[in-house]
Amino acid sequence: MRRPFVAVLVAVLAAAGSLTACSNLSGDTGSGSGALTLYSGQHVQTTNALVAAFEKKTGLTVHVRFDDEDVLADQMVTEGGHSPADVFFTENSPPLQFLSSKHLLAHVDASTLDHTASRYNSPNGQWVGVSARVSVLDYNTSQLSASQLPTSVMQLADPRWRGKIGLAGGETDFQPIVTSIARAHGTAAALQWLNAVKANAAGHLYPDNETLTDDINRGQVAIGVINQYYWYRERAQVGASAMHSQITYFAPHDVGYVVDVSGAGILRSSTHQAAAQRFLDFLTSGQGEEIIAHSDSFEYPIGSGVQTAQAETPFSQLQPNSITIADLGTGAEAIKLLQQAQLL
Repeated sequence: MRRPFVAVLVAVLAAAGSLTACSNLSGDTGSGSGALTLYSGQHVQTTNALVAAFEKKTGLTVHVRFDDEDVLADQMVTEGGHSPADVFFTENSPPLQFLSSKHLLAHVDASTLDHTASRYNSPNGQWVGVSARVSVLDYNTSQLSASQLPTSVMQLADPRWRGKIGLAGGETDFQPIVTSIARAHGTAAALQWLNAVKANAAGHLYPDNETLTDDINRGQVAIGVINQYYWYRERAQVGASAMHSQITYFAPHDVGYVVDVSGAGILRSSTHQAAAQRFLDFLTSGQGEEIIAHSDSFEYPIGSGVQTAQAETPFSQLQPNSITIADLGTGAEAIKLLQQAQLL
């Protein structure tokens, strides 16, 4: 996500046009009387694999509309009870919490919620956690050694990193870190940190984590904070021999060491409640989670006891900050701070 949750009419109208274009690209020719409509801010390849397997298993049809999750969230708030969406599938929890705060989500069946550990689900049972990612430090191994790296995200505000750090401050993945810092140190300290990191990143502000990850690997910038899956995707795309970067974790439980949860919820306005519940149950079932475990998204499956099949640090061995889904909230606190720092 690169824009805040702002329901501005002009932006929504523009989003509606892009939604139509995205749905046509995914083969969506209309909602259909018996079909589910999925609004997805998740990765296209993984979403399509999950949808194809669900359709094959159930005989149901799912039409997918892809866009940034913030655009989709704004769209559904504007559509209200008339939204054609049945299910919303996100990369991060705040957009789902945002819709929940607007009373737009239905409760998920208890049997589906039981597939995922409760700490990764909606605090009020209105969406279910499907997969997860974790924030890491990505660095160019030709420019920095492991012994030179900071052990806390807070240290990136130090002037020693001026000109060396890259920042994708508009990415959704960055917002939970900002929230984590604000919860631990207060909003004033979080804003001070943001301003310092932004100054250190002058000339290296990026529109997305993919570009940041690639530039670190090419030596255009020395260091940056990303979610782990971007680095693994980069390696899969260019090959291990072409990797000139590495990732490492902050100290255990550091405020910058944050797990982000991808989830799915059902719109209260959906006229296909039973089918939508079946879809969420499938996403978090063994079959659905195995698709995630073997996908090239490099996300961690978190349902039905499935473990990743990819060669990355096992999820059970991570030692992230203890910030909760409820603490991360709708992302409004982080968005306000990022706007004040002129990073959004």
